[in-house]
This record gives sequence, structure tokens and C-alpha cells, in this order.
Amino acid sequence: MPEIHFTKGHGTGNDFVLFADPEGAIDLNAEQLAAIADRHVGVGGDGVIRAVRSANLPEGEAALAEDEGAEWFMDYHNADGSPAEMCGNGIRVFAEYLTASGLVDLGRSDTLTVATRGGVKDLQRNQRGFQVDLGSWQLDGSDPLVRARGVSVARPGLGINLGNPHVVVALSSLEELAAADLTVAPVLEPAAPEGANVEFVVPHDPLVADGVGHITMRVHERGSGETLSCGTGAAAAALATRHWAGEGAPHHWRVEVPGGTLGVRMWPAEDGEHVSLSGPAVLVYEGTLSI
Repeated sequence: MPEIHFTKGHGTGNDFVLFADPEGAIDLNAEQLAAIADRHVGVGGDGVIRAVRSANLPEGEAALAEDEGAEWFMDYHNADGSPAEMCGNGIRVFAEYLTASGLVDLGRSDTLTVATRGGVKDLQRNQRGFQVDLGSWQLDGSDPLVRARGVSVARPGLGINLGNPHVVVALSSLEELAAADLTVAPVLEPAAPEGANVEFVVPHDPLVADGVGHITMRVHERGSGETLSCGTGAAAAALATRHWAGEGAPHHWRVEVPGGTLGVRMWPAEDGEHVSLSGPAVLVYEGTLSI
């Protein structure tokens, strides 16, 4: 029976099972990946991340054509075994895993370039842990009606694409946010063709302090259910709140999630406005798993 040496890690409570497969020789199916992520009979996590050299995957070869520095590919799967384009918390934990494992040598001022299904991403260390440039974003124009258990009436959502799909919903109070039952997937009308992560957001009062916007968020992630944090979801929530706030809203945000605090920043770039995410990346323990 083949064995995998794995590491468990998390970013603000969003947890992952990571393992290295530089040559791309370990081919796990969705059922096996879901078994690893199962919290009752597996290691347990919101997702599984395989570290593969980009040259050994078709998706990685495409990323190398975009940026030859993207040596490593983050092969990310949700807890149900389905593949996902990107994970903002996961890529920070991935960076910590690569450096702690000696797979890359990253100095304090160096940039780590990582290939993902959502494109090539750049990371640097900072005081929070890591900051990742998530790239450009866009309103996707879907703006569905969102129904969630525990929320008394359906609310309009704002569709945002960060390389993966999000729908952000504003709620009126922290009490309403706490009452939402996100163990059940929110219903989108119309439904998202490939599913979507759904973020429920409450702006703080005051919204802005010392030039920084402040919001609280919970999230239901497609393929994983409610998680303690979602990195790209935090970015989407900050972008949506700034959009609703209108002209004069800040470009720096603090996003409170059940697992901690994340930082989001927006700035102009040649290919459109970029958004970055910063936060901790913690490796918890290692083990060996029989598949």
C-alpha cells in the first residue's frame, strides 16, 4: 500500500493537507482526495495541496510559458476532491511548506512565483506571514439573489471573479451574520454554472478608521462547506464593500473571519487593478498516510 508523507497547515483556520510530489507521479482520484480531507476517517482539512514541479503537469507547462520562474505548481483540491483554480489562504501555507521543506530558498526580500490553475501568483514574506498578489479582478455581472438558511429574506449578491468565482452578500448586523446557517449551501438564483464561494459581510461602524476599511465575514466555500476563513473570499468581500461604499472608499482593508484577521490591499497595474492578500501561514504537524 503506497504511503504519502504529509504536512498539516492552516491560514487563519483554513486548513490543508500538503504533500510533495515533484515528479507528478502520485495520481489520486477525487474519492481518495476526499478521504484524506475527511475529518472523521482521514487527516482532515478544507482542502488537499500537492506540490508538483510545473514542468511535470500540463497546467504547469502553460504557467511556465507565462512565467519561467514558476517552478512549483500548487495542485489544489477542495475537501470533496474537486479541483479549484486558486486558494488565497492555501497558497500562503503552500509557500511556507515549500520553504520549510527546503524545496525553495526564499530570502526576506525575495519573491516566490507559484503556478496555479488560476494563473501565476507572486508572494513575499511580510510581518503577517506572507502577502500574495492575487492579480486582477472583475465584476462578473451575475449579481444573483441569494437565499441562506437562517437569513430571513433573500438578499442581492455581487458577483466577483478573482480567478475563482465569488458572490458577496451584505448583512445588516453581526447578529444576523451569526444566525446564518452555512452548514447548508446558500441557493443562488440564477445558479452559478460552476458553483461559487458565497461570502456574507457586515461593515463595521465606523467603516473606516485611520484610512483602513474594516469588515467581518463568514463564507460557504464550494466543495468544502463553511470554513473558518477564505483568502480570495476576504479579498472579494473587501472589493464588494468598497464598491458599495463608492468614491472615497479606502484601498486597504482588515477582514475579520472566524479564524482570525486578513489584510487586503488594492492598487493600479498595467493589466487592471490588482488585489493582494496578507495573513499568517502555520504548519502544524507531519505524518505518514497510507493510501
